[in-house]
Amino acid sequence: MDSVTSEQPQDSGQESAPQNPDQNTVPEEHKRRIRSFALRTGRKTAGQQRGMDVFWPRWGLTVDQGMIDPAQVFEREAPLVIEIGFGMADSLLEQGANMPDHNFIGIEVHTPGVGRLMAEAGDAGLTNIRAYEDDAIEVLNQCIPDGSVDLLQLFFPDPWHKKRHHKRRIVKADFVQMIRQKLKVGGRFHMATDWENYAEQMIEVMKEAEGYENTSTDGDYVPRPDSRPVTKFEKRGQRLGHGVWDIIYRKIS
Repeated sequence: MDSVTSEQPQDSGQESAPQNPDQNTVPEEHKRRIRSFALRTGRKTAGQQRGMDVFWPRWGLTVDQGMIDPAQVFEREAPLVIEIGFGMADSLLEQGANMPDHNFIGIEVHTPGVGRLMAEAGDAGLTNIRAYEDDAIEVLNQCIPDGSVDLLQLFFPDPWHKKRHHKRRIVKADFVQMIRQKLKVGGRFHMATDWENYAEQMIEVMKEAEGYENTSTDGDYVPRPDSRPVTKFEKRGQRLGHGVWDIIYRKIS
């Protein structure tokens, strides 16, 4: 799921800078925050391109459309699941097929994954799936109504394993409070990672987060629920002896 990092511009300190403090202030909308994902370029396959050409016009969503009404987008009322950083869409496609009574919105910055999702969902007739090809922070802030989400999924986000890059990890105090704002009371925030250090950080952040409770009844982690498919990525990790940690917190206020 992850992106290019840019630091906020620094004051040049030149004596010729304007003396009016208002003129020295960088407008908030122009500040460039540290990104939690790395933009990667990749060529789309013919099938992925077909997904963008044929099905994206029907099922693709854009930030420019502004705040959505999920019932209008899906033409029905149903529990809403959002997955951030769905990669090549394996788990999202499986969930969409296995849970036809739920609506799904995937958010991903990489076009090949979005193209694959669109192509395979379209070919399978999975009308309960929509997608954004954009930064999840922008989508959540500008497009998803408060109190509308039943389940938000963050599966295997970029761990930024080098310590100096930990600041780029998406699970931070402000992020989990933004998620809380979007969840219904009783809605769940489900994280999964195969990096133990990141799992420990997630737990540390969530223990300090207002308005949540851990759904685990035995320690910090939960067994993988049946609703989270095991992807090829995860199976490969298991063969290499990697552990996987599932964390599910519920919004209580």
